[in-house]
Amino acid sequence: MRHGILPLNHYGRFNTSILDDEDLAQKIHLHLTGIAKEGYVRAQDVVDVMSTPEMKRYLGTKTGISKRTGQRWLHKMQWRYGKATKGMYLDGHERPDVVEYRKGFLVRMQEYQKRMTTYDRDGNILSHPTGIDIAAGKYPLVEITQDESTFTMYDRRQTKWDHADAKQPEEKNEGPSLMISGMLTQEWGELKHGDQTSRVVFKAGKNRDGYFDNDNLVKQVELSMDIFEEKTHRFKRALFLFDNATSHQKRAPDAPSARKMRKSPKLGWTARPGGPKMRDTVLPDGSIQSFYYPEDHPTMPGWFKGMQAVLDERGLFRYKENGKGLNGECKDFKCPDGATDCCCRRMLFHQPDFVGVKSHLEEVINSCGHLCDFYPKFHCELNYIEQYWGAVKLLYRSGPRLKKMEDMEKQVAACLNDISLVQIQRYANRSARFMDAYRKGLNGPQAVWANRKYHGHRVLPNDIMVTLEAAGKA
Repeated sequence: MRHGILPLNHYGRFNTSILDDEDLAQKIHLHLTGIAKEGYVRAQDVVDVMSTPEMKRYLGTKTGISKRTGQRWLHKMQWRYGKATKGMYLDGHERPDVVEYRKGFLVRMQEYQKRMTTYDRDGNILSHPTGIDIAAGKYPLVEITQDESTFTMYDRRQTKWDHADAKQPEEKNEGPSLMISGMLTQEWGELKHGDQTSRVVFKAGKNRDGYFDNDNLVKQVELSMDIFEEKTHRFKRALFLFDNATSHQKRAPDAPSARKMRKSPKLGWTARPGGPKMRDTVLPDGSIQSFYYPEDHPTMPGWFKGMQAVLDERGLFRYKENGKGLNGECKDFKCPDGATDCCCRRMLFHQPDFVGVKSHLEEVINSCGHLCDFYPKFHCELNYIEQYWGAVKLLYRSGPRLKKMEDMEKQVAACLNDISLVQIQRYANRSARFMDAYRKGLNGPQAVWANRKYHGHRVLPNDIMVTLEAAGKA
């Protein structure tokens, strides 16, 4: 009464948490994040950190917390106990060479997207293609993203209602597999026209269809281009996007390659036994060089020239101080660091016409007037077909138990066809948000957080870094 202030009644005001102290919550979270990088996070880790003298002084208490309180705090800080979910590959996601490639890829995608139709989360058109100039070869673009996924016959849901007296026996192995290689678009979903489909069903295995390699993918791409051109009457161009896998970067059988070249001439030599001869190459000055002597050569008609002759014709072959010529390659091809002219093979490796050889996929696609590009390594979040596979497998695992291969093929096909176009467009928008996040300077974990917060958008706000800082994610 002396101060003219009524005392507060504390009844019902004891439901606040110590974790409402943001500084404390941030310290604990950073500690747990460090543990998660090396191993597993436990509730006991929270108990341990709160029992340190520093934390006791900070809280002004003599005792720590119980394990049950540690579990509640983990939930409050958005940690969840369960099976680890698959996300982006953080092991190489922010590697300097990967980040550098990602920057270039995002610049190219920004240019590509100007010529594409974009859609909102409900399938309505957000923007139409711009900068179209048919005379200059700038046609509207349709993005076609490719990937493979493998289904197994006994792959079932692991979380389900099960009665103690009616447990179903489970198979010990996954059973026979079925691989699907798909081509997905934002415009139409799976690429198909009439009764033609770009989908490839492949029974991988030694005594089955073999293994899906670059040659199989090139055949699928050729079929896809035929379907696309018939569907669009060649008034549009396709942008084919692939994962940056080694098999996708394979060069054409006749492409120039120094990897297996011999130093000296030889009759009938090819890069692969029984394969085609290496095609002629174009030198920086525009002249043509053949790797084989002409058929009317007086002593070696049609022979492979060898690396020494190839370099000599370019004016690059040199002799050592002892009078001997360069070796074909350094021992085990372990050249000195930074060396570019220590051996014949290393010199050819650095020649512009060898460095600039495109992959077989690029050559086939570009020869038909379409575009080809590759996602950055470790960036599955940029390829929206990955979410498509996840949705298909969720349906497949919820289906009936299967025993016959033909039933499995029907079930997989039904699940593939059951994913709606609007779902696919939402997956594409999610990938677009990740691309926009990286353009705005976010790293992998920040991009994941921002994608969840702005899940209804195609791009992130321009002040996203301010939002990250306010949320303690910067």
